[in-house]
Amino acid sequence: MGKYEFLYQQLLHEGTCTEENFFEPEIPNNKYLFLTHDPEYVSDLMNLTLDQRIARRIGFPLNELLIKREIIIADGTIKACEYALKNRIAMNIAGGTHHAFTNKGEGFCMLNDQAIGARYLQHKNLADKILIIDLDVHQGNGTAEIFKDDDSVFTFSMHGKKNYPFQKEKSNLDIPLEDGIQDEEYHQILKGILPKLILEHNPDFIFYLSGVDVIESDKLGKLSLSIQGCKERDRIVLQSCKDFNIPVVCSMGGGYSKDINIIVEAHANTFRLAQDIFF
Repeated sequence: MGKYEFLYQQLLHEGTCTEENFFEPEIPNNKYLFLTHDPEYVSDLMNLTLDQRIARRIGFPLNELLIKREIIIADGTIKACEYALKNRIAMNIAGGTHHAFTNKGEGFCMLNDQAIGARYLQHKNLADKILIIDLDVHQGNGTAEIFKDDDSVFTFSMHGKKNYPFQKEKSNLDIPLEDGIQDEEYHQILKGILPKLILEHNPDFIFYLSGVDVIESDKLGKLSLSIQGCKERDRIVLQSCKDFNIPVVCSMGGGYSKDINIIVEAHANTFRLAQDIFF
């Protein structure tokens, strides 16, 4: 969890952000959790009464502080939605909990922050059609399940074919990648898909999961992007949002390189690009 504090410190130190650029999330209204997740599941989660078989799939030993942290992460994405509507882009320095399903969690995810953000926007009549771009190395299986019967939210996941989750859900568009894919091929695939997808779906709002576990040094990734290649991936996405004038919220997602400096640098690149492209 230390990467979040280090990233915050790095962004301030280098002047990419100032204190005024950051906001502090809180405990959100439970109704936004219930719009996305099964109320019984949320209640069991908050009361630490989850069935042990379900709890084990999450991967953390559950406790009150961990649940509170997950709920606050969800509020970070809810608040980021409001900022993005004003400024065209906003960032959740955490988030990307895309393995949380309607009624269960897994893969260290309990509540799906981007799905909650999407439901918040629709409930408040702030957006109608939504596109979720998930470029974390792992498929956004929970997100795919949540929106499988909802034509108003298009889910796009470009991920490692042979990586977790080994039994994948069906997104609206899945692009499975072979192990070891490098910068040029990755960018070519993404540039061939994304503009067409935006034109065809015509979303009012975009969520971008910008996990940096696609980098070659990542312990859990199996792909072979360089740090610069990961930055160019972010540029392709953020420039597309800017060109089509669609507000976007970024959640940082995964990053598991042994050297935390690599993780922080890759995440910081996403913030640097946001400043360069939007401001």
